[in-house]
Amino acid sequence: MQMIKTPVNGMKDIEPHEMEIRQFILSKIREVYARFGFTEIETPNIEHIENLLSDQGWDNEKLIFKILKRGEKLDKAFESGNMNEIVDSGLRYDLTVPLCRFYSNNKDKLASPFKAMQIGNVYRADRPQKGRFRQFCQCDIDILGEGTNLGEIETLLATSTLLKEIGFDKYNFSFDINDRRILKAMTMYAGFPDDDFESVCITLDKLDKVGFDGVKKELLEKGYAEDNIDKFNSLFEKGDSECDAVTAIKNLQKNVLGSSFDKVMLRQDPIPTLDIELDNICNNLIEIIETITKNIDVKINFNPTLVRGMGYYTGPIFEIKSEKFSGSVGGGGRYDKMVSKFIGQDVPALGISIGFERIIGIYLDDDFKIPSNIKKIAYLIEKGMEISKKSDIIKSALEERKNGNIVYIAELAKNKKFQCEKLEALGYTEFKTFNL
Repeated sequence: MQMIKTPVNGMKDIEPHEMEIRQFILSKIREVYARFGFTEIETPNIEHIENLLSDQGWDNEKLIFKILKRGEKLDKAFESGNMNEIVDSGLRYDLTVPLCRFYSNNKDKLASPFKAMQIGNVYRADRPQKGRFRQFCQCDIDILGEGTNLGEIETLLATSTLLKEIGFDKYNFSFDINDRRILKAMTMYAGFPDDDFESVCITLDKLDKVGFDGVKKELLEKGYAEDNIDKFNSLFEKGDSECDAVTAIKNLQKNVLGSSFDKVMLRQDPIPTLDIELDNICNNLIEIIETITKNIDVKINFNPTLVRGMGYYTGPIFEIKSEKFSGSVGGGGRYDKMVSKFIGQDVPALGISIGFERIIGIYLDDDFKIPSNIKKIAYLIEKGMEISKKSDIIKSALEERKNGNIVYIAELAKNKKFQCEKLEALGYTEFKTFNL
């Protein structure tokens, strides 16, 4: 059987030019996030299947690469006839679940609040397309143990600073922000059953792809009343204002949900039903927006249709937008209930992930050049050079390297022009030819 030279569908080989850009961006990520007090950790690519499956019905769970049991255990699973027993682990589809497991296992040794940085590959059995792969690098920062909006403020400030320092502000990036509890209020105000919140959100999360008509069609197919659906959609039309984010939130408080709807019941099993003050939720978002925009030049938009695809979010959620990409180039939010799945105790937590692969794709399309004062020099030695002369050339190259420059040494090819063109593509600007 002949071996296949192309990568598996949805995976990619990374060429030297792209790898240089990736390493440059990764070094900036580590540098900037470290200045904000985030410390780097690493978790395995493989997770327990129990941790990856939450049975909440979100599409992400359908994208898990599951790993079969091995040897005798697999044979026994097949003999039992229970197909659910043939899997015991899976490739991680994000870095948040492994982080919560790591924190739960090590929390007594960690600072509080714990500010974590994670950089690593994740895997999703998704349909490959531009900017979407089955294996891709995620770069996350998370704060566990911080229950105030200082967590959101620090996280978004760090991300804004990073994007500016890598020059991404030339693509007019901005943040969309919302709160899952505001969505909860809207579904209840529209008359949807309390227990159907997640089902409605799964449909609303497809808004960018199918529009309001598509959302309405799917909700009708799920059996919801047309009056409730129309009332729900009208809330977004009124709330999605052209005004600034703070004014839009205040308009939502005052004009859309009304003064009579100042409380919302939010069910978060297995936690009993809680009374949540809607005004406090909106004011919390306003504090986050105003604090960030007073300290850094970044645009934040209130987007009441923002859902985020992960069912574990419990409060503020956010996405990074750019004029260079139709979807998001990053996102995250607060997930205060996830750690309790491991230890039975709530720990406030939030985080954000930048869309590393999408940002790299934008830079490649834009012929991004790494800013550097380091010279890249090619030494091309004619074939047959005697060893004493070759030794002198190598000595000269070592001196250049001591000065921090990059020196590529190779024998001169027959087609010098083609050889130099390939090196120029790698950023070499100086060429020295050594003849016999």
